Amino acid sequence: MGPVLLCLAIAAATAVCAASSGAPPSPDAAAVAVGSCPTYSGSGYSSASDGGNQEEYDPNKENPCKRSCGSMPIPFPFALLSACSGSNRFLLNCTSNKTLIGIPPAQYQVINISLDDGVLFVNKHSNLGDIITTPTVANELHDFDFSGSQGIWRWAVANQTCHTARTDQLSYACVSNNSLCVDRSTGYHCKCSLGYGGNAYIEDGCEDIDECSLPNFCNGNCQNFLGSYRCSHCPRGSIFDPAKRVCIYGHGLHPAGLLIGLSCGIGVLFLVVGLILFVRRWRRHMQRKIRREYFQKNKGLLLEQLMLSDENVAHDPKIFSLEELEKATDNFHSTRILGCGGHGTVYKGILLDQRVVAIKKSRIVEQNEIDQFINEVAILSQIVHRNVVKLFGCCLESKVPLLVYEFISNGTLYDLLHGEQSTTFSLTWEDSIRISLEVASALSYLHSAASIPIFHRDVKSANILLNDNYTSKVSDFGASRSISIDETRVVTIVQGTFGYLDPEYFHTCQLTEKSDVYSFGVILVEILTRKKPIIVNCFGENQNLGHCFLQTLQHGTIMEIVDPQIAKEANESEINEMASLAEICLRIRGEERPKMKEVELRLQLLRAMITERSRQELLRNNGIGPSVQSNSSTTSVTRSVVLRAGIGISTDQDATRCYTMEQELVSWTDLPR
Repeated sequence: MGPVLLCLAIAAATAVCAASSGAPPSPDAAAVAVGSCPTYSGSGYSSASDGGNQEEYDPNKENPCKRSCGSMPIPFPFALLSACSGSNRFLLNCTSNKTLIGIPPAQYQVINISLDDGVLFVNKHSNLGDIITTPTVANELHDFDFSGSQGIWRWAVANQTCHTARTDQLSYACVSNNSLCVDRSTGYHCKCSLGYGGNAYIEDGCEDIDECSLPNFCNGNCQNFLGSYRCSHCPRGSIFDPAKRVCIYGHGLHPAGLLIGLSCGIGVLFLVVGLILFVRRWRRHMQRKIRREYFQKNKGLLLEQLMLSDENVAHDPKIFSLEELEKATDNFHSTRILGCGGHGTVYKGILLDQRVVAIKKSRIVEQNEIDQFINEVAILSQIVHRNVVKLFGCCLESKVPLLVYEFISNGTLYDLLHGEQSTTFSLTWEDSIRISLEVASALSYLHSAASIPIFHRDVKSANILLNDNYTSKVSDFGASRSISIDETRVVTIVQGTFGYLDPEYFHTCQLTEKSDVYSFGVILVEILTRKKPIIVNCFGENQNLGHCFLQTLQHGTIMEIVDPQIAKEANESEINEMASLAEICLRIRGEERPKMKEVELRLQLLRAMITERSRQELLRNNGIGPSVQSNSSTTSVTRSVVLRAGIGISTDQDATRCYTMEQELVSWTDLPR
């Protein structure tokens, strides 16, 4: 044996003698034994010098150094006795045939030891503790890694580089021939050279590997050499026999065997192809079955009967298959998302006939959501109006129902007023009045001109779409309610959007057409001020835009919150007329608000007044006609026409204070139930 791998002989002898005599070993004797062995400074690896008659430690000896615990081998430098290990930090413990590392109560079961890789694996879910904290062990195992499924200790023989370690041959650990020294961040460890295997820490521990004996290593003639091998192809006329691992000549081949092998191969090929076709057919059958179940669950049969039997259906919506809509939206890819509403996500799709459509996918799979979906299909199938989004059809074969609308390209009125689009396109005063009139016309149609009166219940700027010509389209009828002609109100669960929600409806749960009028009044204020329906004041409180608008109207400071572009393009009488219309729509009591038909008429008169002013200004600028009428006379004419139409003009007493949202909800308690 080389001097590098000497065990502490005196300590070993003392320990063995003490064990045989029943007396504990002498601490002084142990100290002498340790002192006789040169040790790396801070390395933790010890070896006895080969001098005198001191017996050299042989790691291959079975007694007194046991090299296994249960079925697990324990290679040097690890050991169960201090005298048999490379150092105390490689000391293990064998308890109940389980190999443990550490000192109770902080112990872990060793699963495997890899000498070539310098890695020790432990079960990190030890019942004895999750972190080794024993002082004598913690410093040595400070680099345990418990991030994976097993604890890993990437150990090193000594805290030195290979270059430094080789300078001291007495303590250099890589003593076996055909061994290598490998540097790592915590020191160095040893491994056998390529083509050799075994223990590099003992002399002659690295032995040649017979590569030719390894299965599937060489499909030809194999010759083994020390540290390597040579593989040559089988000679011509012979083939490799994997069972015998030798080359055999033609007499080993048999036509019958070849035919059998070929037949088996073709048979397996047909079997695999048949199995694939069967699985595909079975999957298609299961998909059709699941889609039929979804169709029935989503009340598809009911909807079909409704559309066939309802005489009020204005057009025949198509029931699309799920496959059609998946192709149209690239399997509902996230890049096709147009927006997310209160009742679902909207995707852009292209049908097989090249029509561009918007496909709305319901958000929640609940029965009330499915009822709202069927409700929206039933309502939209009865509506034909240029300012209401057109329904092309629906799909009921998916887990969540799908609606297919006409595609509206320019987003929503909310985006135009408050979003990024507001910076690239400026909505003129005339276009603002036109859009307001179109929305009022659509709501008036729903309330009075449709075959069955329909209350939208979620009127807001985000539900007003704009096409290429910025023509408005009212959308999202998921919360709408249709009522019989002899009814004027219906009791429902409150639905809507804060900032647009009718306070009377919120308090009484009685939905009327005046609830849509209130929400439309908020949209008029949005258009006039370019502010969002819920604003934050200087105290960080949320305030209702409608109430703040009424406060400024009461104080006579309406021009302070009017958008600068509106103030520049419109005259004062037109702004006052718009503000007056918004004020009567925002009255707390629904009976004091006008009907949408009256609102539509008043907007028509306001638009006519703006058109006439523009014409007069054009004539005056060209020097053709008389000067435009004064603002006061124009206002008086319009107000007289409106009064004859039965619409009242607000007074200062009708305005209300500006509340926070919390104060506003409290103020609604005065309303009668």
